[in-house]
Amino acid sequence: MALTSETLSADPLEAFSSLATAISSSLHVAVPGVIESFDPDTVTCVVQPVVKGGAMASDGTVSTEDYPLLVDVPVVFPRGGGCTLTFPVRAGDECLVVFADREIDFWWQSGGTQESVSARQHSLSAAFAIPGPRSQAQHINNISTEAAQLRTDDGSAFIELAADGNVRLVTTGKISASADAGMDITAPTVSISGDVTIGGKLSVSGDATAQGISVSGHTHSGVQGGSGSTGKPQ
Repeated sequence: MALTSETLSADPLEAFSSLATAISSSLHVAVPGVIESFDPDTVTCVVQPVVKGGAMASDGTVSTEDYPLLVDVPVVFPRGGGCTLTFPVRAGDECLVVFADREIDFWWQSGGTQESVSARQHSLSAAFAIPGPRSQAQHINNISTEAAQLRTDDGSAFIELAADGNVRLVTTGKISASADAGMDITAPTVSISGDVTIGGKLSVSGDATAQGISVSGHTHSGVQGGSGSTGKPQ
């Protein structure tokens, strides 16, 4: 990135252009990357930027080169108010790498307001990884234009919240709710497609229907005294 004396003593416009090129070629702002590994304990990853960067030679020429592998990069999950949305992060996931204006080492270690560890700006060592951005080679299909969804990439399972307040859950597996954790869903209508497993009591304040038969309002045929059995509910 060094500029030669010949370059600096040339035409002022050329000198300014060379200086601007030198600055921009060394400035890191944001670049797509691919995650190589993820550490759930430190919530950091190793990521490889996948767009080549620029390197300026002493004669002022600019060439491209691979970025180095970035290590101990904090992974950004959506969070706020004591709640965090997490999801699996795996090798091969694409992401956006953002470089901070200042070094983040002291902040990352201790939080709060900290001094910069150095005067470097937009350094490769001050990166954050945001999972989510996708190339066309890995884009997902069938995105709902009517509701918000938390879904698998292939769309085979999802939880959907529509603007009218209705909630829909579709899964190819089983739905489990533990008695100690609980599950609260408030909506005009909740639709579930899939097997449901409940490890506790099921309380229904209104009526329940099983295979078209009301639980609270059904009748039995063949009623008789003694040890006999009634007919099936109807």
